[in-house]
Amino acid sequence: MPLDRSSRPVRITDVAALAGVSIGTASKALNDTGQLRDETRLRVKAAAEQLGFVGDARARALSSGRTWTVGMITTDSFGRFTMPVLLGAEDALSAGEMMVLVCDTRDDHVREAHYLRSLVARGVDGIVVTGRSADARPPIDVPVPVPVVYALTPSTDPSDVSITLDDPAGAAAAASHLLGLGRRRVAVVTGPADARSAVDRARGAAAVLGDRMVCGPVHGEWSERWGRQAVDLLDRGAVAVDAVLCGNDQIARGVCDRLRESGRSVPDEVAVTGYDDWDVLALASRPPLTTVDMRLDELGRIAGRALLELVAGNRPASTAVTPSLVVRESTLGA
Repeated sequence: MPLDRSSRPVRITDVAALAGVSIGTASKALNDTGQLRDETRLRVKAAAEQLGFVGDARARALSSGRTWTVGMITTDSFGRFTMPVLLGAEDALSAGEMMVLVCDTRDDHVREAHYLRSLVARGVDGIVVTGRSADARPPIDVPVPVPVVYALTPSTDPSDVSITLDDPAGAAAAASHLLGLGRRRVAVVTGPADARSAVDRARGAAAVLGDRMVCGPVHGEWSERWGRQAVDLLDRGAVAVDAVLCGNDQIARGVCDRLRESGRSVPDEVAVTGYDDWDVLALASRPPLTTVDMRLDELGRIAGRALLELVAGNRPASTAVTPSLVVRESTLGA
């Protein structure tokens, strides 16, 4: 006789009956515990799916000693960097049936301490630490040992697991692209001289450009305003540039605007590259920007998998994700 699921929720006894096993065996199969034959475990899970069984998370936590939750601590209130990292991490963590709790500290140490205490009190199985900067930060201070992975924003402790971005490689790809187009007088305009990502991107570009750089890296704000100002600054130099490699998309958009205002064509007279592949800016720029995709979603996936490894008792290595070049009209034209 078919089960009337409209009268009551499906219970594990129903799953066990349909699969032809004991309640204990059904519980082990659904929680991936115990030593069962693969065919038995698959048969129980197929029965659960057929009946629409939804397990009791509290019971699962009690039986496994885990909460199946992960905390994410971030300083990126705007979400420009956190959201792609979060989506990538969730892809990996959901495969391990983990749920993510996001906590925005807003760069407030007191708020961060509060969130860490709350996450530990909830018994999270691990924590991902991320933010809007590639600058290293001190390790988080948790009252009890918890597996921790740092994503994008590395830990200052080399023994911690940090998944970072290979910014020099991303800038080097943009520089190689410009040289391949025949550009020979290239300027590098980037962010603050005390920002790790600005310095790393300038270093990666310089290593490829060599004497094709018309001057040393020009540092300023991460802003469109700085991009416009940088063009005026370069115009006062002795050499007219035929390409500008920018440290982010905001700077690149400002550079394109100022070049156009001064009567120069992008890319016919001056090719321009950005960095970040922030579509709000890169696609709205005139013309759309050739830029560097930081692959933050992939960075998040690697961080999520690394955290699962730590939770399982393994020790993954720190690694860096290599960005990829996205070519658009600011270097190749329409």
